Amino acid sequence: MYDYLDRPVTSLDHGGRLLVWSTRSWVKAVCERQCPASAIARAFSKCNMVHGLQAFLRMMALFSRHGLENFQFCALQCNHVSEHEAIIIALVSASGDNGRIPVRGTLDLLVEEEAVGDLIVSISSLGRAMALAGIFPGRIGADTDGVEGKPETPLP
Repeated sequence: MYDYLDRPVTSLDHGGRLLVWSTRSWVKAVCERQCPASAIARAFSKCNMVHGLQAFLRMMALFSRHGLENFQFCALQCNHVSEHEAIIIALVSASGDNGRIPVRGTLDLLVEEEAVGDLIVSISSLGRAMALAGIFPGRIGADTDGVEGKPETPLP
C-alpha cells in the first residue's frame, strides 16, 4: 500500500491508473444515482478489460456494503492516490504471486467477515483479467515510457 499512498496518479502504471480512475468514477456515478457500470464500461473496453468489469463492480459493491469504515476516494481530477485507493491497488497487485501483503488479513481489517471470501474471489478475478489485458498493477513508474511520472496513455 505504501508504494502507492500519496503518490501522484501520473506515477502509476496503466493498471494502477485504471484502478484509481475506476474507483473514483464508480463513487461519482453512485453518488449521482447513475449506473456505475455505464460510467466505466467504455474505459474497461478500451483496455481490453471487459471480462474484468463484473469483478470490479462486485468488489466495489462489497466494499461499499460491508466496509467496517467509510472508504474515502479522491475526486476524479485529484492527482494524488488516497489511502483506500492505495489499498485497492495493493490488494489487486497482491492477488498475483508477489505476495507483498496478505490479502485475507488486510480484508479482515476492512470488511465484515461475511464479505471476505467474495472479495477475495472478486479481487483475484480482477487481477487475472488485468494480467490477461497486460495491465496488471505493478510498482510505481513501471509503465511510463521510460520517464518517471509520465503516463503511457491517459485514461478517459
